[in-house]
Amino acid sequence: MQALWMVLGSLFFATMAVCVKFASTWFNAAELVFYRGLIGMLIMWLLARQSGVTLATRHAGMHAWRSLVGVISLGAWFYAIGRLPLATAMTLNYMSSVWVAAFLVGAALFSLNPRSGSAPRQGPLVLSVLAGFAGVILMLRPTIDQNQAFAGIVGLMSGLTAAFAYMQVTALGKLGEPESRTVFYFALGSVIAGAAGMAVAGISPWDWNHALWLLPVGILAALGQLCMTRAYSHGATLVVASLQYFGIVFGAIYSITLFGDSIPLSGWIGMALIVASGIAATALRARAAPHAPAEEH
Repeated sequence: MQALWMVLGSLFFATMAVCVKFASTWFNAAELVFYRGLIGMLIMWLLARQSGVTLATRHAGMHAWRSLVGVISLGAWFYAIGRLPLATAMTLNYMSSVWVAAFLVGAALFSLNPRSGSAPRQGPLVLSVLAGFAGVILMLRPTIDQNQAFAGIVGLMSGLTAAFAYMQVTALGKLGEPESRTVFYFALGSVIAGAAGMAVAGISPWDWNHALWLLPVGILAALGQLCMTRAYSHGATLVVASLQYFGIVFGAIYSITLFGDSIPLSGWIGMALIVASGIAATALRARAAPHAPAEEH
């Protein structure tokens, strides 16, 4: 039952994406990143204080790198949400597991076994990666037809940079960094990067009716992260990691019911391929790292 926290967390993240899509009508991606980070930073500070976790760290450089790639991923994802069908933007962001598998395949190809003189077998991972990218091609075909190719590429890059962030979170977890501390510094990085982006892109006219969409963005993101953390702490890692793909299901439901998006058959097939390849890649990675921490959004 603990793994069902991941389903709830996925629902929170998908609902956050809905709020981002509505808010993107009046705010640019930099502003959304800034306010999401500001609210998240406050929530994680309160959580860390309540649980007695200090925010002081001996790994500032690793947190800085994690925040950098995480903020790039977040900004790219928010940009894609504002310009693509919600289901497409959600699915492309969930490509992070496939990207991690691609990195592992690449590392195996360039790191021959010194004893046998050959690379370790990576057949299953290769197949999962190929299936994932075949799914991407099917998902992006409608966006290309609608002159949304650039937004589709940005959405794909959000999944790529999320993979880098995930690997850094894994490294921080192995060093014993508490989840609340890692998420706090990511939120802090979001505030800094968002403010810098606002200085370049400008600040949108403030309207309290529009600004109300910013509050649930930060709150839902924090709730989603807490649910994921609980799921990974008390549930079976492989089951929990697989259940995160409910976020794509929720995103598709929202996309159709709230925004009237039409998903062609090729889009559904591509979505299914990405989910299947992501679960397969997660299962294969779990053999080597059965206690990997949760991914963040």
